[in-house]
Amino acid sequence: MCGIAGILGADQAPEAAVRQMIDTLQHRGPDGIRIESGPGWCLAHARLSIIDLEGGWQPLHAGGSTVIGNGEIYNYVELIEEFGLQDKLTTGSDFEPLLHLYNLEGEKAFTRLRGMYAFCLIGADGRTWLVRDPFGIKPLYLSRKGDDVAFASEPRGLTPRIVPTPAAAGEVLSLGYRVSPLEEPVIDMVPGEVRQVTRDPPPLAGEGDPEGVEGAGPGAVRAAAPSTGLGIALRSEFYRRSGSPSASRGGPPPPSAMGEGQLLARLDAVLEDSVRVHQRSDVPYGLFLSGGIDSSAIATLMARLNERPVTAFTCGFDAPGARDERAHAEAVAVALNLDWRETTFGEEDFWRILPEVAWALDDPTTDYATLPTWKLAEAAKGTLTVVLSGEGGDELFGGYGRYRRALRPRWLGGRPAEPQFDAHFLNDGGKAALESWRLAAGQAVQPWMTPLQRAQAADIATWLPNDLLLKLDRTLMAHGLEGRTPFLDREVAAFAFNLPDRFKVRGRYGKYLPRKWLERHLPAADPWAKKKGFTVPVAAWIAPRARDLAPALAAHEGLAQVCNMDAVRAVFERDDQPSGRWPLLFYAVWWNIHVAGMERKEALAALLPSP
Repeated sequence: MCGIAGILGADQAPEAAVRQMIDTLQHRGPDGIRIESGPGWCLAHARLSIIDLEGGWQPLHAGGSTVIGNGEIYNYVELIEEFGLQDKLTTGSDFEPLLHLYNLEGEKAFTRLRGMYAFCLIGADGRTWLVRDPFGIKPLYLSRKGDDVAFASEPRGLTPRIVPTPAAAGEVLSLGYRVSPLEEPVIDMVPGEVRQVTRDPPPLAGEGDPEGVEGAGPGAVRAAAPSTGLGIALRSEFYRRSGSPSASRGGPPPPSAMGEGQLLARLDAVLEDSVRVHQRSDVPYGLFLSGGIDSSAIATLMARLNERPVTAFTCGFDAPGARDERAHAEAVAVALNLDWRETTFGEEDFWRILPEVAWALDDPTTDYATLPTWKLAEAAKGTLTVVLSGEGGDELFGGYGRYRRALRPRWLGGRPAEPQFDAHFLNDGGKAALESWRLAAGQAVQPWMTPLQRAQAADIATWLPNDLLLKLDRTLMAHGLEGRTPFLDREVAAFAFNLPDRFKVRGRYGKYLPRKWLERHLPAADPWAKKKGFTVPVAAWIAPRARDLAPALAAHEGLAQVCNMDAVRAVFERDDQPSGRWPLLFYAVWWNIHVAGMERKEALAALLPSP
């Protein structure tokens, strides 16, 4: 896990500019920075050492090719064995085998990777590539620097002031995340995208397919699929007919051909294999445990695969009426003999952590789950360096209630699995944001998909990378931790997405098959208990100070670009409209930091009257 940055295409290596870029990303790589130049490129790497602590420094070189990457390639051991690379390796890095594969077979090597990654590869064949993993677990942003292409792990590496477009601002305030480009000078690569960089400059966001970066441009929405066949293959490899090739090679049959017993055995095998490779690390690892289906399943397999008790962290809320799953998590921890550690989150934490999270999320999301995730990262820092987490389980196995509602007829309360929000304070009420979401989701949906798969694919293309994975990446990286997501593995996804609908949703239950598996392997998790949902009592913590916040927020420059300011004032002065308080407050603090250039504490203090 690292921060990467670079400039491609320059006649003279712009080391001073790249040094400035990587300095903004030091939090992603606290173990050290390296900068290196070559003909037409300058690359920088801020390292968090995970694998090959001594020899894994980047950039890496082999056979005239060079790579710099962020993330982990989990199947590097298997690739070394399959292609007989043992005698060619000079380090133990998980990224070095990629260089040798590329020298053997070109860009086909990218399709063999199993992991989370964003990297730049400069080939001995004269071609330069930028690649992002299929789910978008690891971020990668691009911009134009004159005639050159600049890239970085976070927008702050490309621009000192991040000024969101009105479309992006409206989406963040309604959807909770954006699907349009963040700002015109900066574009972000979409999940599974592969771009070949040439000497011609890339376009600004919205200009369509670039001439200088082959593959699709981001267009109007960032979920647009790459136009190259390679990019589509990387992003969609876990979709239709994924089981058939393995069946033809003597592997397991596709999920549609299995009975329940076979499916449970296959689920056990793919999940155990995923957790096993996600544990590959030369530093301490553990997990975040909520007590829900997903984290309980990961905890079960980690306990199975490790001789010593696995360290697990859980966060609970110190607020009346808050949904607190610590008791459930403790029951799981006791049953599995985990080294379980709990931390609490209260009102004081809320006001302290809010500006810290706003700083970390230079690409904003108003998901309040960022707050306890930050607190968990604080608690784990110093004990763990790698943290496994349950993101992706709901999207792949059909866990959300909106999926079940989408399958019902309208007369039984059915409705499309679209975002539901109240954004009356926006000038357009959030209509443009919903249309952008529909366009982005529609590009991910394929005609052959079932209605349930369409809802899943829409979330995988929008909500998952732009909210859940963004939250995990930024909050953990701010503490020098690496977050890993075993559910978001190509083998798990190929199995899960292609399950018959009845093994995902059955009656009032989502994630039917994982529940049945957990019933067998960890009954203490109570897998058939009613899902409580995950809420953070932000409304209760804001309420006592809402009227104090009203004057500054009703005059806030950032909110004024997209909001009806009388409605903003009413949100904070009237007690019958508390649902809009959190996104408006968070966005104002975020804007003060990333647009106005305020320090973190000042960004919040500026919204409150002086004592």
